[in-house]
Amino acid sequence: MKASNQATEEVRISADSHMGEPPDLWEKNLPASFRDRALRFPKIKLFEENHHLRAGAWDPHERLKDLAVDGISAEVLFPTLGAQAWLVGDPELEEVHIRVYNDWMIDFCRVAPDRFWGLAMLSLWNVDNAITELERCKSAGLRGASIWLVPPEELPYSSDHYERFWGAAQSLDMPLAMHINARSAPGPTHGPVLRQLHSVNGHKFDAMNALGHIIGSGVLERYPALRFVVAETGVGWIPFWLQEFDYYTARGSRSPLPRPPSEYFYRQVYSTFISDGIGAYLLNDYGKDNFLWSNDYPHPACIWPDSIELIQEDLGHLTPEDRGKVICGTVAQVFNGGRVPDPIQPVHDRQEVDTWLKTHTDFGASSRIRTGAKATEIG
Repeated sequence: MKASNQATEEVRISADSHMGEPPDLWEKNLPASFRDRALRFPKIKLFEENHHLRAGAWDPHERLKDLAVDGISAEVLFPTLGAQAWLVGDPELEEVHIRVYNDWMIDFCRVAPDRFWGLAMLSLWNVDNAITELERCKSAGLRGASIWLVPPEELPYSSDHYERFWGAAQSLDMPLAMHINARSAPGPTHGPVLRQLHSVNGHKFDAMNALGHIIGSGVLERYPALRFVVAETGVGWIPFWLQEFDYYTARGSRSPLPRPPSEYFYRQVYSTFISDGIGAYLLNDYGKDNFLWSNDYPHPACIWPDSIELIQEDLGHLTPEDRGKVICGTVAQVFNGGRVPDPIQPVHDRQEVDTWLKTHTDFGASSRIRTGAKATEIG
């Protein structure tokens, strides 16, 4: 599909892209007293493994080149290996791992702060420490914070445990993002079929549960300027879920909410998608101001370097105004104070990338375009 003139001129921002952190990041940078318990990834070889196939995963200068190839003017940056820090099983060890990650992310984003909208990781076991780290990362230029999508069973997001943290995030104007597989403890072990089902529905259930506790317990009523993002969950499920949430809340006699849950969602919650035909179809009636497009670079499930092809397929029916909200305007409001970055200078010579793709046929949008397959949120 050939890109339209509109498509070649528009600013596109990925609301969910990732890092491919150096595998030895924590071995080298943890405080000496913790280094013997550092996360280690000895099997990961740069340029050879999964999320580390492109140098742009860990090198900001190379990443700018890959952004230009795909016509992406900015991106919101989530962890990849860093998410393992939430699973180390010791709150203090978790915090020091996360601080190392945040230091690295801060340095990475300083290369091009108008293009790289990094998120801090936070450990929420100790709320005082979480607030201190949130303040530090805000001062250093990060744009929000990545937190658990699946909090501990004993500390659901409806718990008073988080109350001061919600208040701090609101006062600092730091949106809180919850990505699939961001868990406080290891998830259940799945065989091949159940793993597939977890990708189909488990991520959505995780998002429904987290948002259900946040909205249903009145967090968004108490903090009307606090914003949440659920990432890589897709969006087609959201209108039906909100319909059910409104219905059963209205039937309850003891709901603490003066408004329907859907009003809080549309006021303060956002969700990212890669390629979601159903969600895109529903956009004329739902989610124009809440659904955020993303390309998921540099994960193999990404749609780089031909994102425009799938954007055209999914969003070509929208008006330019509504399409602009989904691919640029809303994410700029959430993470950049409404400021839209300058268009990135496009790359006209793609020889290196096209040659590379010939030997990486399962990577990115090209394989989906050739096979007609849809991008999916798998993790």
